[in-house]
Amino acid sequence: MAEPLLVLWDIDHTLIDAGSVARPAYATAFQKATGLVLDQPWQFDGRTELAAATEVMRIHGVEPVADLVAAFIELLTLELRARAADMAANGYVLPGAADALTALGDVPGVRQSVLTGNLYPLAVLKMEVFGLDHHVDFRLGAYGGDAFERTDLPAYAFDRTEQHLGYRHSGPDTVIVGDTLRDIATAHAAGARVVAVATGATPAPALLAAGADVVLPDLSDTTAVLRAIGR
Repeated sequence: MAEPLLVLWDIDHTLIDAGSVARPAYATAFQKATGLVLDQPWQFDGRTELAAATEVMRIHGVEPVADLVAAFIELLTLELRARAADMAANGYVLPGAADALTALGDVPGVRQSVLTGNLYPLAVLKMEVFGLDHHVDFRLGAYGGDAFERTDLPAYAFDRTEQHLGYRHSGPDTVIVGDTLRDIATAHAAGARVVAVATGATPAPALLAAGADVVLPDLSDTTAVLRAIGR
């Protein structure tokens, strides 16, 4: 793997489990922004934060105008930051994640960042809370505030590699690692390889059927992770 390789990690349920802080933070931010109680069923499944915020407003009968979405997102960031200690106490790093990040960091030519539905400040917060932030270059990542559709995020990461590295990565020299069908669709849209881990809500057979290049049960076998990500 001496040739340049960009590895873009999903965060939630791929590298970490952030515990149970998201729902109350979301509910509090929603009520502060709209005056309404968040009482409709809600599932976090890899959408960008822009898409999630828009949909949660619509299902509660609120028109998701840009200023309201922006206010809600800002409040959500504040609420999650205020719950950082609870996140640390109730969440955890998933098995093998730290070792996989460390091992890849030692491979010549590999750059690691994140491709996540989280907003940039929340992606940084979560990685810092669980001690994983030093493994990745956040300048090169793509985040849930960049675009509405997750499949549009890789282009932002590629632009940032050109800006900060002087070398523009593209699909053929990029690997996306994640746990959802949206991660797989995003990799396919970018022409990137995709390594799926069955550590989220989607079982391994469904990840494989969706077209993941490799499906791992988790990241605990560092050698298997390196083999899956390397060509």
